[in-house]
Amino acid sequence: MKPTVIFVCLALIFSGSQVYAQLSKAEKKEWKKKAKQYAKNPASLKEMTEAKQAADNQVTKLNGDLKQMQSTVSDKNARIAELEDQLARMRGDLTSAQSELANLKANPVINPMDFSKGVVFKVQVGAFKNKDLSKYFDNNPNFGGEAAGKDANDPQRITIGVFRDYWEADTFKKYMRDMGVKDAWIVPYNNGQRTELKEVLPGIEFDKNGQPKKPKK
Repeated sequence: MKPTVIFVCLALIFSGSQVYAQLSKAEKKEWKKKAKQYAKNPASLKEMTEAKQAADNQVTKLNGDLKQMQSTVSDKNARIAELEDQLARMRGDLTSAQSELANLKANPVINPMDFSKGVVFKVQVGAFKNKDLSKYFDNNPNFGGEAAGKDANDPQRITIGVFRDYWEADTFKKYMRDMGVKDAWIVPYNNGQRTELKEVLPGIEFDKNGQPKKPKK
């Protein structure tokens, strides 16, 4: 029994010829002595072997845990990089939105149906005294009027039609004249206030009567 135990001890302690060859004579003698001691106490050898196996298992487990942690860290780093890219894009979008907002504030978009803003042209069909038609003006942007002066007895100027384009208003004016409203003429408004045609038609030539000349195509 003892030779078998000694053989096992020697096999465990001196496993690998390269390791055995690296031992000095003194070390070999020392380990042979230890092997004999283990041969006399196989329980101690068993305990040492099991302890080594447990340590090896623990190392294997720790290596596995380390690889898993490295994989987790790699995934988190990739996620961080993705979030940083998203953040960069969001910052770019925010900068674009701020620039667009600043541009809108500097150059507000005019709702084409909100005729109280911007330049519009109306066709005035007459000025009438003692004819208050103001009750028909509400919720009817194509029909309107205003007092010709500050006095309550001043005539009320009546307009029909609201146009963003002067030449469309001019065509409508001609229709009104053809229907018998000989005094129909165009009045411009800028943000709800009457103004002069020259103020709202830059670059347009006017004839000797102060009427715009239609540009040649």
